[in-house]
Amino acid sequence: MIINRKEIAQAQVKKIQEGFSAFAETREVAELIKKELLRLNIPVHEDVTEVGSWFIPEKV
Repeated sequence: MIINRKEIAQAQVKKIQEGFSAFAETREVAELIKKELLRLNIPVHEDVTEVGSWFIPEKV
């Protein structure tokens, strides 16, 4: 099974745009999410844990 990390990151960004929190299991996917959120100017709180990173949308 081929896992496309860019597609995973895009799906998580879409969840954040809809107002939901998103989770990234790997540092690579977390970095892709952060880059896209920065490009879109979407503020989030990132909670980094031992098992991955949570991205929680900030209310604007």
